[in-house]
Amino acid sequence: MDNDIAKSHMAESSSVEANDNFEMRNISQLGGTNNDEHDMRMLGRTQVLNRNFRFISTLGFACTLMSTWEIALMTSLFGLLNGGTAGLIWGYLIVWIGYMLVFASIAEMASMAPTSGGQYHWVSEFAPPGSQKFLSYIVGWTSVLGWQTGLASLAFLVGTMIQGLLILNNPNYIPERWQGTLLVIAITAFCIIFNTFLAKKLPMVEGMVLIIHIVGFFAVLIPLWILAPRNPAKEVFTEFLNLGGWSSTGVAFMVGLLSPIYTLIGADSAVHMSEEIKDASLVLPRAIMWAAGINGTMGFVMIITFCFCLGSVFDIIQTPTGYPFIQVFFNVTQSNAGTSIMTAILIVNITSACISTVATVSRQTWSFARDRGLPFSSFIGYVKPGWNIPLNSVLITFSITTLLSLINIGSTVAFNAIGSLAVSAILGTYIISFTVLILRRLRKEPLPSRRWTLGRYGIFINIGAVLFLLVVWVFVFFPLGTPVTLQTMNWNVLMFGSTMLFAVVYYMLIGKNTYTAPVELVKRNM
Repeated sequence: MDNDIAKSHMAESSSVEANDNFEMRNISQLGGTNNDEHDMRMLGRTQVLNRNFRFISTLGFACTLMSTWEIALMTSLFGLLNGGTAGLIWGYLIVWIGYMLVFASIAEMASMAPTSGGQYHWVSEFAPPGSQKFLSYIVGWTSVLGWQTGLASLAFLVGTMIQGLLILNNPNYIPERWQGTLLVIAITAFCIIFNTFLAKKLPMVEGMVLIIHIVGFFAVLIPLWILAPRNPAKEVFTEFLNLGGWSSTGVAFMVGLLSPIYTLIGADSAVHMSEEIKDASLVLPRAIMWAAGINGTMGFVMIITFCFCLGSVFDIIQTPTGYPFIQVFFNVTQSNAGTSIMTAILIVNITSACISTVATVSRQTWSFARDRGLPFSSFIGYVKPGWNIPLNSVLITFSITTLLSLINIGSTVAFNAIGSLAVSAILGTYIISFTVLILRRLRKEPLPSRRWTLGRYGIFINIGAVLFLLVVWVFVFFPLGTPVTLQTMNWNVLMFGSTMLFAVVYYMLIGKNTYTAPVELVKRNM
């Protein structure tokens, strides 16, 4: 009897050891390190994706997805209407400082648990036991929602920029909504090709695009410095505007913060590529912080330059192109060709951002489906052997963006309402993630070991990030201006509330029985 038990234990031990050796070989073959192997076993995950991202390619991925200086120009209209040049500059600086707290908090959590799930995994592991599963599920839904709608919104920006150039070069051109929809579909399809057939080359592409991102910055900046007349410094830095009709300039300034908030969003973008980054627990947080510094600096320099060169705010906000920066480019160069080239740089870079966003969106969706958090999870969470990418999730992402873009044919206002969900949803996941981490710190419960840490200042940085996010999150739901009409109304609050209600109902009816909270798989004592 004792001999049989001993043999059983020996057989079980041999089986576990063989399985561990297989996983180590598998991770090694897919480009991982011993640290990656340890992290995956600790998180209870099996390595199925190639780890072919290194520091530079991860940095390129994060920088190009955010495309801060490019989007700072593209979203300047909202800030100019609500705050003017002074509001745009000081609002950007305030938001950048606040976002640095957010980036630092995400970087440390990414080092604790480098998984494609990101926020919903962290909430599952760090929230109080009684609320782990429910909160994790809601955050997972919210993150998928935010990134899926964010991709559609970003592709729509590229499409409308192309239409803006057509208006510049052909004043008789009248943009149609169906044309914008076709441009969104075409741009997304182009990005899908990079994320499927060229998936193995994606890290190399991200490194090259990082160079274009930086070179393009100077290609736009230098002509503005050399050719543009200058607005007085006092006017640029001290004159606030309230063209939205708000009760005070202070309220207008706070509402105008949506412009830099959208410009700098995406701190968790590279997190969802965790399982494709070599030595992720160290490389990922370093890349996140470097991206925040590089992109934030370029964005701030570009905003100041733009405000000095734009001339009259009242003139450029009336531009028929729909984008004040296109009008500024034309005023500076006095050339359709020069304006087209400078704008084309932004179009190329934002299209590159769409390529990175497709990767992030598909990995976030795949990860949540892997834990059976979505309808048709077995299909969405499947990874085809040999491809080593979540192909089904990539194709689902394309389908969702296509369906969302069709809404624009009926109503651009309705499409923008759905697109605006990206900001409120993603910021919401940050708030919940940081809050549960703060509660864990306050309860003096031990945190997982990490190779990149905030040390003794961690709790203060986390609290600062939450306070910043709570303030700006409120103003994300404000309309464009007053009086409020169907066109200027910000439908974000209705859309966000409705989708959250749907997520809660779905969880109560289905999700709580099918969803596997990541904490159930974690083995921190390994």
